[in-house]
Amino acid sequence: MDEKQTKYSFEYRTSPHLHSKFSTSQVMWLVNLSLLPCLISGVILFGAYQLVIVLTAIIFSILTEFLIQKFTKQKITISDGSAFLTGLLLALTLPPNFSLSATAIGAIFAIGIGKQVFGGLGYNIFNPALAGRAFLQAAFPVEITTWTKPAYSVDAVTSATPLAAFKYDRVLTELKPLIVGNVGGCIGETSAIAILAGGIFLILIGIVNYRIPLAMIIGIFLFGGIFNLIDPAKYPPPIFHLFAGGFLLGAFFMATDYVTSPISSKGMWIYGLGISLVIIIIRLFGGVPEGVMYSILFMNAFVPLINRYTLPKPFGMK
Repeated sequence: MDEKQTKYSFEYRTSPHLHSKFSTSQVMWLVNLSLLPCLISGVILFGAYQLVIVLTAIIFSILTEFLIQKFTKQKITISDGSAFLTGLLLALTLPPNFSLSATAIGAIFAIGIGKQVFGGLGYNIFNPALAGRAFLQAAFPVEITTWTKPAYSVDAVTSATPLAAFKYDRVLTELKPLIVGNVGGCIGETSAIAILAGGIFLILIGIVNYRIPLAMIIGIFLFGGIFNLIDPAKYPPPIFHLFAGGFLLGAFFMATDYVTSPISSKGMWIYGLGISLVIIIIRLFGGVPEGVMYSILFMNAFVPLINRYTLPKPFGMK
């Protein structure tokens, strides 16, 4: 055979061999659909203006992706729903009534630096929406920690988030408002009912693997429970960690990102438990009351290492 002709290679890999009945575009749009309860709860609790923030994030995410792909002569893929999802997730992690200009900057950063600089969908190391949120946390520290009173708020937490109320004032929010969502917090993270509705839907149709959110929930009870047993007056019960802040939104919609999470079953358990351990460390001993964003980004960095040491070995190999 002429050496100039195409050479073929045989690649031998062990399981897991990923397959899905859904295309990438279908997965993205179904995840977008599953976030609808979170969006509705955010609008009901914090007002219709939150829709403007969400639209701003989505429009600038799509526009940024389009322009980058256009100028770099790549295939335009904005119809696959991934840029839409990045904008939607970013908006849901922002405080109510957040600045529109800052929202736009966060969306540009999320797509430009969090996603496209690595090569686009499938190549990013960190969750793009959380990368955009982390940038806004550093660039607009006051605005992103200014909380709006929810429409049906309880007296105990009218402006601070439940995590901030406990960390700085030792005020423990009751379970019912945490589950319903009438507490201070980001647009899409306060209502546990809305998040669970979307998250369970994704697990039932097979888009989200249950192992990562379950590992995170086990981890939050394990690590949070240990400290609570040591000193209940100083450390809140683990169920508070579960429903307060962005834990559930992160567990079902951020940590389960296909690109930035492990592909092996054992790796998913390690990854989920690791996220919860970092969350507990940050919440109990860090300088900020929340820790979900940093924890997921931190564990994103370990995903290649986790994959390397948890993939099953082919039969017969040592």
